[in-house]
Amino acid sequence: MRVAITGASGLIGSALGESLRSDGHQVSRLVRRTPSADDEVSWDPKSGEIDLSGLRDVDSIVHLAGAGVGDHRWTDAYKQEILDSRVLGTQTIARAAADVGVTSLVCGSAIGYYGDRGDERLSEDSSKGFGFLSDVVADWEAAAALAEQAGVRVTYARTGLVVSSEGGAWKRMLPLFKAGAGGRLGSGRQFWSFIALSDEVRALRFLIDSESIRGPVNITAPEPVTNRVATDVLAKELHRPSFAAVPALALKAALGEFSSEVLGSTRAIPARLIDAGFKWDAPTMREAVSAIL
Repeated sequence: MRVAITGASGLIGSALGESLRSDGHQVSRLVRRTPSADDEVSWDPKSGEIDLSGLRDVDSIVHLAGAGVGDHRWTDAYKQEILDSRVLGTQTIARAAADVGVTSLVCGSAIGYYGDRGDERLSEDSSKGFGFLSDVVADWEAAAALAEQAGVRVTYARTGLVVSSEGGAWKRMLPLFKAGAGGRLGSGRQFWSFIALSDEVRALRFLIDSESIRGPVNITAPEPVTNRVATDVLAKELHRPSFAAVPALALKAALGEFSSEVLGSTRAIPARLIDAGFKWDAPTMREAVSAIL
């Protein structure tokens, strides 16, 4: 099988590429520069240009590229960058998928679609929430319509908080907790829908292979936990205290509008993965944290 990946140098994309190659599959990486290796294919998500000749023999495309939502303070300009990087990039990939006739397109997405919903259990059938990221995800997924209309099987991987020491929020948290300065964020009552990086990769491969699955799929562990539970587990696994706490006001001052995502509660349940018989390697927070330590 040959799989093309956008965002192939990122945390998830690099792990997925390594997993596929280790099992003997061919991986093509889409790059926004002149290709310098045989496995690279050029594209420009903003202009809509892409080298279709490099995708002619591809079976599936996994589209993970997009500006990081937590990489910069949310100015109006950066919010536009977040939106454009997802919508324009997805439109470009959807057109390419339709043109070359790939079997499946797995589009990166996010549980931010549901917004801040307290302790409500949210499946893939739950309604869209409110707020900037909810709107972004809705537009992001809608941008793949052209591929669906062309008969490509499209799935939307609504990913939760990826537990990894190599990137994302957990990479930032680990040094604090190792120093004994970690603790809950805000009230700690907000739900964190997490997924171990290894299970994220396995779930994406599951979506590539599963011919009956299409549409949104929550990529999270079976049971989300609260921020208080998550931070307590991390502290215990490191044998460190977790007395410190970051007040909500401090987070708002430091992060601006993005703090609403850190303090918001999204209790996403991976109903479609469960129904399809997917098995997690690290279904609990303790197992996910142990894996990165």
